[in-house]
Amino acid sequence: MSRTEEKGILRKQIWAELACLTKSEMERSDEALFEQFLALPEVQSANTIFGFWGIAGKEPDTAKLIARLLEQGKTVGLPRMLPGRQMEVRVYDPAVPMVKASFGILEPDVSCPVLKKEEIDLVLTPAVAYDEQGYRMGFGGGYYDRWLENYSGKTVGLCRKCVLQKQVPVEPHDAQVDVVVTEERMIRCK
Repeated sequence: MSRTEEKGILRKQIWAELACLTKSEMERSDEALFEQFLALPEVQSANTIFGFWGIAGKEPDTAKLIARLLEQGKTVGLPRMLPGRQMEVRVYDPAVPMVKASFGILEPDVSCPVLKKEEIDLVLTPAVAYDEQGYRMGFGGGYYDRWLENYSGKTVGLCRKCVLQKQVPVEPHDAQVDVVVTEERMIRCK
């Protein structure tokens, strides 16, 4: 079986596990994840954070986390998909409506300013799941692996403890994060 096939099977297992969580379990998990994330020294010292808008039922509800980061005076960027499986980061402005893109994902409008990699202090990297070494299993498009290739700032992943893996299938292009945050702990990986 190829790594791609292994990842596909594991994604389905994880999504099935997440589908069993109640709304209140998800909300409690999100709050604990966000508290752990906000307590990281790397987050506290960051001025500009590249976040993501969570997909309901598959990712934490990061809209709440983004609001808290904005309250702290941080600049938050969100991804905008581009042709050729590329992406850019645009400043999130709550006054500018988000637009619906592929797969129902919400993105910043093109009127929002672009952030360059060197302007970003920390990336909150989305994933279906992480392992204890900081390797992520994404959704399969490779957008983040490509974007992170030449990024030199800090990277953090949020992972519900129920889907934290001992090891995810890894390919040479797969990006590793510096820190994985669960509801109960921070795992330093690099």
